[in-house]
Amino acid sequence: MPNLRKAILFTRILMLAGGSAATPAAAATFDGQWNVQIASTNSACGSGSSVSIGINNGKVESANAMMTASGRVAEAGIISVTLVNGIKRAVGSGRLTATSGSGTWHGTMCSGTWTAQRI
Repeated sequence: MPNLRKAILFTRILMLAGGSAATPAAAATFDGQWNVQIASTNSACGSGSSVSIGINNGKVESANAMMTASGRVAEAGIISVTLVNGIKRAVGSGRLTATSGSGTWHGTMCSGTWTAQRI
């Protein structure tokens, strides 16, 4: 019985923490247009590229008709994003500050890093 009470308490704590992790007001701190520089760790995957994304109320949105961007920014600036261009797909994660950010990404055969600057 004590283990059941601990499990219930732990579940409630996780639910409360999850509910406050990405409040819209806090995530809006990162709203705006961002220029993202993408670099690959493998030269066969290209030397890099630049994409523009938008963040609106903590939601990542595409700013380019050739590429779809989706994802979320949490309260502390933790970002997770997916970029899709035709059949190519990359998943990235990292952290934003009020004006910049950085992280890592990976695709099917390539991976690398990214940096971002608020426009």
